Amino acid sequence: MLNDLKVMVSAVGAPGCSTLIRKIRENGERKVTIIGIDADEEVFGNFYSDIFYQVPTVNDEASYRQSILSIIQKEKPDVFYPVSSAEVPIISHMISEIESLGTKVCVSSNEAILFAENKYELYKTLEENGVPVPKFYYPKNLEEFNKYAKELGYPEKQICFKPHHSKGSRGFRIIDDSISRKDLLLNYKPEARYMSMREFNEIFENEESFPDLLLMEVAQGTEYDVMSLCDNGEPLVTTVKTREKSRWGIITLGELIENEEIKNYAQKTVSLAGLSFNVGVQFIGNKVIEINARPSTFIYHETINEPYLAIKYKLGEITKEELQKVEANIKSGVRMIRYMDQIFYEDVKDREYYN
Repeated sequence: MLNDLKVMVSAVGAPGCSTLIRKIRENGERKVTIIGIDADEEVFGNFYSDIFYQVPTVNDEASYRQSILSIIQKEKPDVFYPVSSAEVPIISHMISEIESLGTKVCVSSNEAILFAENKYELYKTLEENGVPVPKFYYPKNLEEFNKYAKELGYPEKQICFKPHHSKGSRGFRIIDDSISRKDLLLNYKPEARYMSMREFNEIFENEESFPDLLLMEVAQGTEYDVMSLCDNGEPLVTTVKTREKSRWGIITLGELIENEEIKNYAQKTVSLAGLSFNVGVQFIGNKVIEINARPSTFIYHETINEPYLAIKYKLGEITKEELQKVEANIKSGVRMIRYMDQIFYEDVKDREYYN
């Protein structure tokens, strides 16, 4: 008989967190009390959690850290399960401090997180170790940016860029002069990622400094999201899913599949990065696009509940050998649709809501 658990989950307003909370609860083995935290009080996670705390944003790191420690001292959760990419670097610095209070933390080391977040160092290391990545350059100034753009095939081919350090799709753009500015304004959604080379040059031609950007080809092919439950770079359970539709950079339609090539490249990526617990590797075709050193979108099934398995592994309740058996029995062909829902309430303070 397994003991009941208290699990603290961060960023409970994040997309997919409602399902994550529900699936941790619906584990089929024991009762789990969810302690949800978020910087915003009016999030669905306030109502989905058994206990909720509003915390400072990570921009106020000192206050955020103190708030986390205070909640853990008061609630004494068995496990802290961070979800936000903005939080995991801070939490990784606090592992020993948190675990000294008796709470286990499901997060990678700070060194692994910093490596995964540096797009240029990641691409360079993967390329050197035989893992396919898009062709890329690191331009140090505007002149080099324009030079390398031509070497990538611009203007005949689309090219793209993104900062070395960024969250989600922030700072990512595709340079394509074939799309008219009028068409982009009138017929594309505001979050469209296209811009012209002229616009890029106009932004930076009079700037004293040039940002650290990764300039690269636009990868083509099927998009895949790979989730890996790992331990210091050792993959324990790896699942591959298609990314068929997305919104705001978030997968909204996909399928759990078998793809040994993608799986092997993802496992090698996780190993090179030295990551731990639930992390995501994103592909276009067979090329790695980025790593998320945090939980991403899961596809759940009775044969696989990845966040709950990570919690059990951290608690020493399941062995590596048992996890290998879980991976061998995962059922492919399960499809996922992410959709919007609503919560209706009168007073967020009393956390009462109705459907």
